[in-house]
Amino acid sequence: MITMDDIVREGNPILTKTAEEVSLPATEEETETLKEMLQFLKNSQDEKIAEQYNLRAGVGLAAPQIGISKRMIAVHLEDFDGKQYSYGLFNPRIVSHSVEKAYLSTGEGCLSVDREVPGYVPRYARITVKATDLEGNPVKLRLKGYAAIVFQHEIDHLNGIMFYDYINPVNPFEAPENSKPIE
Repeated sequence: MITMDDIVREGNPILTKTAEEVSLPATEEETETLKEMLQFLKNSQDEKIAEQYNLRAGVGLAAPQIGISKRMIAVHLEDFDGKQYSYGLFNPRIVSHSVEKAYLSTGEGCLSVDREVPGYVPRYARITVKATDLEGNPVKLRLKGYAAIVFQHEIDHLNGIMFYDYINPVNPFEAPENSKPIE
């Protein structure tokens, strides 16, 4: 079971490296790791389990965050319209995106960052992601709003980019150009 002790924190060089593609079909070990990543997110959102194991609630986790430099992400969330997203994905990539930007009005957080980082993080308002799921099937997801932001945050981890790299250093709460807030 993955716990907060397994989460790599900022400052670790693995978080700034580009992760390796996963050769498909994925190995049994890779598939098991991805299932455990998804289970961590589910556990972290369960109040009793989270309290018992001292887990911080998370909606996304990338393999580099547990010290594995491979292109694997897990996402488990409900967007603001009540739509559920629960995926373990190999080699996710953004194949198209909107010109329009969006940002979370409350800013972003990260399981690998143990401090508050104030500021708006500009993201694409809509994206299309292609990947391979836990069963080895190709998936194509059209995402918008909160779900699109979470997927971009996790895919950035695979490219060695942290969310705060996007925050305007001069004026962190300046709304990004051509953007709308997601409340």
